[in-house]
Amino acid sequence: MRRVHHFRGGVHPHDRKDRSRDKAIESLPAPRRLVVPLSQHIGAPCDPIVSPGDSVKKGQKIGEARGFVSAPVHAPTSGKVLKIGDFPHPLGRPLPAVEIEPDGLDGWADDIRGREDFLSLSPDDLRAIIREKGLVGMGGAAFPTHVKLSPPEGKSVDTLIINGAECEPYLTADFRLMVEEPEKVIGGMAIMIAILGVQRVFVAIEANKPEALEAMMKALRDEKHVEVVALEVKYPQGAEKQLIKTVVNRKVPSSGGLPMDVGVLVQNVGTAAAVDEAVRRGIPLIERVVTVTGEGIQDPKNLRVRIGTPIRDLLEACGGFAAKPGKLILGGPMMGLNQYTTDVPVIKGTSGVLVLPDAQVSVKEPRNCIRCGTCVSVCPMNLLPNVLGVLATRGLFDEAEKNYLLECIECGSCAYACPARIPLVHLIRYAKGEVLAKRSKARKPMAA
Repeated sequence: MRRVHHFRGGVHPHDRKDRSRDKAIESLPAPRRLVVPLSQHIGAPCDPIVSPGDSVKKGQKIGEARGFVSAPVHAPTSGKVLKIGDFPHPLGRPLPAVEIEPDGLDGWADDIRGREDFLSLSPDDLRAIIREKGLVGMGGAAFPTHVKLSPPEGKSVDTLIINGAECEPYLTADFRLMVEEPEKVIGGMAIMIAILGVQRVFVAIEANKPEALEAMMKALRDEKHVEVVALEVKYPQGAEKQLIKTVVNRKVPSSGGLPMDVGVLVQNVGTAAAVDEAVRRGIPLIERVVTVTGEGIQDPKNLRVRIGTPIRDLLEACGGFAAKPGKLILGGPMMGLNQYTTDVPVIKGTSGVLVLPDAQVSVKEPRNCIRCGTCVSVCPMNLLPNVLGVLATRGLFDEAEKNYLLECIECGSCAYACPARIPLVHLIRYAKGEVLAKRSKARKPMAA
């Protein structure tokens, strides 16, 4: 196994994966009600193409992509459309969604068919299938997969990295997928190799997942051009720019640089498995594996659930709350999104449901910055989080932008390490919002 490189900064939180790492994936039946948001990805939301009262089949398209940077959505089971309107969404505000009442038959749409002869298809044909099946990045960013697999003219990709780091504490969905279904991950990887034409491929997994490393190496033993890499256990090891630095020692340019600027493309293991399902079996992205865990859950599990399933159904399947809940987070504790209700549905980017009990969630008042520089030393993007925090507090957003505000990946390392408990990520997000709002306003044409 090859020597890995390192990225600057990062932190070492307790991984707390022991609660769910040995729990095999269980399939959760379709719930009594599904709410499928029309916006589950970076880019333009979908337009509904069904109406209340319509009968739909499993895998049937119910939302059409609006533009190239978008992805359609599909019915996770057969049933009846009850309503199209605004419903609670993981992003924190109600957004348009399609409400479906399952009929219990789970009947497939007639046009669901796969292509085992995918090697005979052109890269454009494969990308078209991936787009039509609604695939997005399943590591959390939810960027449309067909877009990521379409390098623009003048950009060439020579290296593919399959990201199995899963560096967020508590989460084990990707780990279980690699242990239980490595053939799906490898199948999707083969399809992406066919699209990109790359000869250099890495499967990158943190060293605290020996079972996943063993499973993937065993499944890839005959693939001479694919190398499994054991990574140092450090957060945010799975972030794209840090992963590229670690695996191939290339630095993605700042100020809007992308992985393909250095000839690399990164895809999550869950996304790879979804590509396999979409191309070989013709199945759209209508379900995913979600880790339900935390000290506030009675029986942590890894569940395969339909997109649109209310979070409360997942909680019930895991025995409910073990104690008075203090925080409900979709994702992990470092970059996950706090939720105010269990009515929000699972979406394509939902990797975990984390419940922390009230006794574990201590709210400490922030103190004044003591100029220790800890946040600077752990920032994986080489930024000055302390300076950005001060500029955000004082409303100096233009100055914050000049200090590379938009380069922040919001990993939370600075806030985690800050001895003064200053909410640096929240301040940076606030400043980003102001900068982007100003840019958007400047782009709007003046009224006549």
